[in-house]
Amino acid sequence: QVQLVEAGGGLVQAGGSLRLSCAASGSTFSYYAMGWFRQAPGKEREFVAAITWSGSNTNYADSVKGRFTISRDNAKNTVYLQMNSLKPEDTAVYYCALRRYFGPNLSLAQVYNYWGQGTQVTVSS
Repeated sequence: QVQLVEAGGGLVQAGGSLRLSCAASGSTFSYYAMGWFRQAPGKEREFVAAITWSGSNTNYADSVKGRFTISRDNAKNTVYLQMNSLKPEDTAVYYCALRRYFGPNLSLAQVYNYWGQGTQVTVSS
C-alpha cells in the first residue's frame, strides 16, 4: 500500500509562485511515474504534469507549459510541482498520483494506482 501526502498549497496573487510537494510512503520501493492533476469547482479532474521515476521523461499540459516544473527526489520519495506566473484559472485542488507500472498515457487519471487527498491552490486576481 502507498500513501501520498500533498503540501504547499495556499493563497497567492496572480503572477506569484507556489511549490507543491507530494511525499510518498509505504510500499514505494519502485514506481513508474508520478503525476499532478487538478480539479476546479464544477469541472472534471485534469492532468497537469507527470514525471517518470528516472526523471528522463516529463509531460505537461499545454496550459501550464513554461510556467510549471515537475521534479522528483527519489531519496526522499517526493515529487514537486514548482508553479510560477500563476493565474486565477490555476485555482483548483491539486492532487498527486502514483503509477506503479510501466505504460503509456501518463496524462490519463485512470492509469494511476494511488492518489493523495489534495491541496488547495487559490490564485487571486
